[in-house]
Amino acid sequence: MPEMPEVQGLVAFLDERVTGLQITRTSVAAIAALKTYDPPIEALRGASITGVTRHGKFIDVSTDAAHLVFHLAKAGWLRWYDALPSTIIKPGRTPIALRVALSDGSGFDLTEAGTKKSLAVYVVREPAAVPGIARLGPDPLDPAFTRDAFAALLTGRRTQIKGLLRDQAVIAGIGNAYSDEILHVAKMSPYALAAHLDDEAIDRLYAAMIETLRDAEAAASGKPPADLKDAKRRGMRVHGRRGEACPVCGDTVRSVFFADNSLEYCPTCQTGGKLLTDRRLSRLLK
Repeated sequence: MPEMPEVQGLVAFLDERVTGLQITRTSVAAIAALKTYDPPIEALRGASITGVTRHGKFIDVSTDAAHLVFHLAKAGWLRWYDALPSTIIKPGRTPIALRVALSDGSGFDLTEAGTKKSLAVYVVREPAAVPGIARLGPDPLDPAFTRDAFAALLTGRRTQIKGLLRDQAVIAGIGNAYSDEILHVAKMSPYALAAHLDDEAIDRLYAAMIETLRDAEAAASGKPPADLKDAKRRGMRVHGRRGEACPVCGDTVRSVFFADNSLEYCPTCQTGGKLLTDRRLSRLLK
């Protein structure tokens, strides 16, 4: 799933290329992906693009008619074309969910792999009309999101820190991969309870979050969409690296599996050498 750094990379790429152009055509190939009907998507035809911004993991293409907002979900991506293909999209027979054609002949597809479709497209008058945007927590790289603001979010939350970092209503933009990375840098167990963190642990976690996200955003900057996924994978220290050596201590990176995802961690760096177990099978090791 693309997370905040990759989404910001896509935003910067699109903003540079599409601002000032007009949308000449939109072709919806996956009807279920379109979540709104008023205004209709046809309202975007002929609209001039005024900019591209990010809200958490949502991308917002602003026009003088409406906002085209989309969330790439777990298996979605954006495919850019300097010259948009003229082939006809056949619904149900393509991974393409939406095609957007632009006035200079360029354009992009929103695609989604797999059978579980979660990619979402909205056409709205204001971004806040998208439910997922309306309930977003603060952006972690917003200058106003200070260490003290972060500490205030943790107060009284008897929630595992891994889940809290991923909760978009608490902090916007962090997902499964970067929460693993942040916790590894912070040398903290993913099962630690937010409310139990002392001042030193909060300092360490906040610094790790800012450092990890800024480094990842810098790595994504200037890269075309086709290169962003590989750049993300190359930058991972523990996420997706089960069985490999921890780059800090050399211990073996371990996984805990859940219904539809997993987490990765280093026992030596994060849990005092203890192996975490799946809560479905036995008691958690804190």
